[in-house]
Amino acid sequence: MSLMAPIKDGQVVESESQNSLKKANAGKNGMDKDAFLQLLVAQMQYQDPLEPTSNTEFVAQYAQFSQVEQMQNMAATSELARASSLVGEEVYVKTTNSSGDTKYIYGKVDYVVFEAGKAYLAINEELYSLDDLDTVVDAEYKAAYDKAMDFTETLNKLPKVTAIDMSNAETIDNLKKIYEGMTEYEKSFLATDTVKRYNEYVVRLEEVRNAAGEADKNEKPSEGEGEDGDGDANEDGDSNVKPEEGAGSGDEDKSRGSGLHKRTE
Repeated sequence: MSLMAPIKDGQVVESESQNSLKKANAGKNGMDKDAFLQLLVAQMQYQDPLEPTSNTEFVAQYAQFSQVEQMQNMAATSELARASSLVGEEVYVKTTNSSGDTKYIYGKVDYVVFEAGKAYLAINEELYSLDDLDTVVDAEYKAAYDKAMDFTETLNKLPKVTAIDMSNAETIDNLKKIYEGMTEYEKSFLATDTVKRYNEYVVRLEEVRNAAGEADKNEKPSEGEGEDGDGDANEDGDSNVKPEEGAGSGDEDKSRGSGLHKRTE
């Protein structure tokens, strides 16, 4: 049992397990076989001595007591069998706290505790009343459902189909890899609209990549022309034209600069 508990607004916050156990214990306030037996004994002790209860009435009441006991034993046996069959299963437990908020706890039933005629499911080392059991889930179903949910959430985070660019390529490629790796059973969890939008993203990404490839091809010739231009400039730069006599180094630089500028034009 945990020795620590969260505190909020100066009060101890009960866990979902504690809320479940508290609810189960509250249901024990009804009449049981022990209370019925106590009433029968009290009736015998305080009966009117002048008009005592007949033996026939006592026998009838005792028969009722036996029936109640048998019914309770049958209910307890049935509840234990039901709880025991859940060991190893994936389940959802529905709990309600003191504020009335509902929360679902998901996990695997590790073992069952049977106490005072009540069965409790152990999930993640916490006990929950069998009465709070909401859903029993197949492991394959849960895995397929979660996979479809993650796929849909990732798809919804993408921008509009017409607004995607190469920055979204990795996400769409990952979605494509996941979708192609899904079984037909897992794909059945995807909505028709989700599959349609996914295909639109794949087609649009291919168009964006093709456009980016054409742009790269158009840039390469321009780079080659620039290199040729530089080559001409170097060849002209190595020409044997002599500067005018008497001209200084500054005039020589201007002459070369003006020639490169003209060729560039």
